Amino acid sequence: MKWVTHWATALITLAVLTFYGYNDPYVKQLLRFKSFDVIQQYDTPVVSEDIAFLEIDERAIEKHGQWPWKRSVLADTIWKLREAGAGIIVLPILFAEDDRLGGDMELAQALVGNGVVIAQVGTTQTNKNAVPRGVAKIGDPMPWLFEWPGMLGPIELFGINVDGVGVLNTAPEIDGVTRRLPLLVRVGDEVYPAMAIETIRVATGDPSYQVKTEQGGITKMRVPGYATIQTDANAQIWLRWNKQFPAISLAEDDYSSLQGKTVIIGTTAEGLSGIIATPNGEKYSHMLIGTSLQNIINGDNIKRYDFATFIEWVAAIILGLLLIFVATKAAYWFAGVLILLVTITPVYGAYIAFTGHLLLWDWSWIVLVSIVTGFHATFNRFVKEFQLKQQIKKQFEHYLAPAMVKKLQKNPNLLKLGGDTRELTIMFTDIRGFTPISEQYKTDPQGLTKLINRYMTPMTDIVMQNDGTVDKYIGDALMAFWNAPLDIPEQKQLATKTAVQMLQQLKELNNELEREGLLPINIGIGINTGSVVVGNMGSNQRFDYSVLGDAVNLAARLEGQSKGYGLTLVLGEDSIDRDSNYTYVELDSIAVKGKQEPATIYTVMLEEVNEKYLRAHELFLTYYRKAKWSEAISKAEKLQANGPDQMKKYYKIMSERCNEMALQNITSEVWNGIYVATSK
Repeated sequence: MKWVTHWATALITLAVLTFYGYNDPYVKQLLRFKSFDVIQQYDTPVVSEDIAFLEIDERAIEKHGQWPWKRSVLADTIWKLREAGAGIIVLPILFAEDDRLGGDMELAQALVGNGVVIAQVGTTQTNKNAVPRGVAKIGDPMPWLFEWPGMLGPIELFGINVDGVGVLNTAPEIDGVTRRLPLLVRVGDEVYPAMAIETIRVATGDPSYQVKTEQGGITKMRVPGYATIQTDANAQIWLRWNKQFPAISLAEDDYSSLQGKTVIIGTTAEGLSGIIATPNGEKYSHMLIGTSLQNIINGDNIKRYDFATFIEWVAAIILGLLLIFVATKAAYWFAGVLILLVTITPVYGAYIAFTGHLLLWDWSWIVLVSIVTGFHATFNRFVKEFQLKQQIKKQFEHYLAPAMVKKLQKNPNLLKLGGDTRELTIMFTDIRGFTPISEQYKTDPQGLTKLINRYMTPMTDIVMQNDGTVDKYIGDALMAFWNAPLDIPEQKQLATKTAVQMLQQLKELNNELEREGLLPINIGIGINTGSVVVGNMGSNQRFDYSVLGDAVNLAARLEGQSKGYGLTLVLGEDSIDRDSNYTYVELDSIAVKGKQEPATIYTVMLEEVNEKYLRAHELFLTYYRKAKWSEAISKAEKLQANGPDQMKKYYKIMSERCNEMALQNITSEVWNGIYVATSK
């Protein structure tokens, strides 16, 4: 299959990747997100001066007892934070049910006017006590917002007294990693803010939000009195996970280090803490609130342009085409350097774009397409050149001087396609009933290969011992010819001798197979002689020393017709060597499928026959050709009973054919003695 190593197959690879990547499939998305992760892992860590964590850790559990605590403990914590001068207090805990220990009133009193933000969550099962916020809209953002069937909020006592209620839900990507956070979500016609943006609203004292929506989706939002936040079409922001936050245990007595800071109370005790996957590894869930809030405060507006995916897709195509061209035409070292540059440059460019401008560009797809297409094109070129050198050596080392073979290997352009017109004798052999034989080896394909090798090896030896050239193997078929590349004056006789010896060798092989309990091998052989073109046939990339012509086609057809005559060997008239010691018996005049001109066909007697038999056979053919069907049938039946064993099936088939023609009332006026074959 020469086309496999053709340079154009690299174009097919590029086309397949291009088509596959156009619809942004799962694999491409996953690679893109992972490429973002790789870049962000090199981001410089920054310690927050605005936010701190107050952790419900193992020490806090030891101090205050089993979780959940009586809510008065949290109330005391809020008052203690106020005394320490803390800023906004974020309590990301869902108080959806009344306190079984009776501390709700104390916590409600601590929530009033103390700048506290508590939690609510989007759900698929219930919609209860939700606390929405008003949104001033430019355009309609609702179709673009993430939507939940319901929202579960805090108990009413807390909802009406607390300063802010934020949504805890995240929006992990397809691989479960949290890289973006929706600042607003919807339930029906109501809008609910995320914890981070709700904390900003509480800090500024504003009652609502402003959202701008354009044709392609939401573009930005803001809390009045605070800086505008750029979002994607679904009101999401990309999270910059390089933030580090100071933290102390809730069990500490001194909260003075939290003065002036927004305090997020989070759980880190074993069995209580929620864990989320991030580009920088697993983190506690309250890190999401701190990171998103710090991003907004710092203005870390990571951007991913809407057209970026298309630009990356086009860039991959252009670089892929460039690499295919270079890999096909340029020196190997230059192609290797270019592939290396194309691999490194997008990665470095994406790194610079992020660290310098907080822009996210996907380098993975460009690198993947470039590597696959570049190496495919280079590999194809290498394999093609190697195969050509090996092919030249294999094909010409036996009839060219070694020095010339090496010269051709170094410069294949010296080799020209073409051939000479010569008279050749061509032989085709094929195994009959190969399917039943192969069924013996359903569970042992290697066994079938060994069987074919057992058959082909002696057959090939016989061809070569008789000065023949084995042209090719076609599955279980063999093609050979005589009189090229060397002149073989006795080509017809040697071809017949080869066929006879093949049948003798096959008989021995079948005796072995019978002893092994295996099915015998039956073959058909077709031989024809004629003028053909012999030489290097093929293309500029790959060729074989072979033959081409009508005589070749007829030889193949004669092999196929041998079964139809109940014989193993069928020869064309031009292959008959009248000077040989073989006895040739004429069989029929036949127009094989695909040809209009008739061919007279013969077989070779493998056993001795007398003149009486030969005259009887000629008489049968005379009756047959003169449409004397009853006489022909009578003669065929006698010959079937008394003639040579190898001809019995032939006479049976011919008797049936004559009977059929008699039933069809075919007379000598319409019968020209030429049988038209309907199958190959």
